[in-house]
Amino acid sequence: MKVKTVFLDRDGVINVKAPEGDYIKSLKEFRFLPGAVDAIHLLNINNWRVIIITNQRGIARQLMTMHDLQTIHSFMEEELHKHNAHVDDIFICPHEKGTCHCRKPDIGLFLQAEKKIPVDKSKSWMIGDSKSDIEAGRNFGIYTIAVANPIAMADKRFPDLLSAVNFLINC
Repeated sequence: MKVKTVFLDRDGVINVKAPEGDYIKSLKEFRFLPGAVDAIHLLNINNWRVIIITNQRGIARQLMTMHDLQTIHSFMEEELHKHNAHVDDIFICPHEKGTCHCRKPDIGLFLQAEKKIPVDKSKSWMIGDSKSDIEAGRNFGIYTIAVANPIAMADKRFPDLLSAVNFLINC
């Protein structure tokens, strides 16, 4: 059964983004953005699948390891569970630009997700804070929401994830 799905970028959408050119490399650098946990909880209780689609080039650049990333994601999921929230899956691209087909704005991560959980594209959205997030959603054929940055090509724009989710559950 195909379900309505929200694909979320991680850095800048769920958690505070590292300064330009840097990466969230360790647990001590990971901080949820205000309202992000509540937004994911709202998606959960309104029967939306929540899938994180995230580029993590810090791995390719050897600034962090896959284990570091798994530690961050385990913490994130534990904190979500404490608030009766969860993500259905997480898909990452650990590669350098130009070396794969999974790095956004390409759609490889979406295709990986779709193999596990059929997606109803007519009822699914990509929420991101960068042009590559929005391009990836459009390339995959779903609606897009830009948060934090007013990206003109996005279907909708909101200041944060909670505002975007409130729109989705009320439309």
